[in-house]
Amino acid sequence: MSDDDIYTPPHSRSAQSSRKRAPGRGPVIDQEGRELPEANLHTQFEGMRFDFGHSAANPFGDLTREQRLARLDAIAKLLDVAFIVPGTNFRYGIDGLIGLIPVVGDIITTAISLWVVREARALGAPWHITARMLANVAVDGAVGLVPVAGDAFDVVFRANVRNVRMLKRWLDKQPR
Repeated sequence: MSDDDIYTPPHSRSAQSSRKRAPGRGPVIDQEGRELPEANLHTQFEGMRFDFGHSAANPFGDLTREQRLARLDAIAKLLDVAFIVPGTNFRYGIDGLIGLIPVVGDIITTAISLWVVREARALGAPWHITARMLANVAVDGAVGLVPVAGDAFDVVFRANVRNVRMLKRWLDKQPR
């Protein structure tokens, strides 16, 4: 058997659309029972394009500084202090809950915390602020890997709230 028999190059869409109809495929019929011409099948959606880079539907595009800070603050609160233990003033977030899943939960919450640091860097935070933020994330992630004590530490340490507070303090000192 030769290599030509084994490998056949894929057909492009333009080659497929230039053919009238694939063998064994019947006509396309609309709801009223009329046969649709092959040319009309491909031209309906040619003008439809999605551009998420500049769209209002993109949650990550073209946000103001205040909007980014509000989003970071909301994420930090959700991760660290979103819930209250009933009958107490003790707060915890989904970081402590997701962290209960061994290894995978801590990797997920550390990745979200790293995204917060990335956003801080995008807001113009200098290297010494981002280094302290990364240190907080590293401590939270490393200690969080310890089975039970790490989960308790995640609830108490609140690295994301610390990082957003640090970022806000630095931004307040900057001229507008």
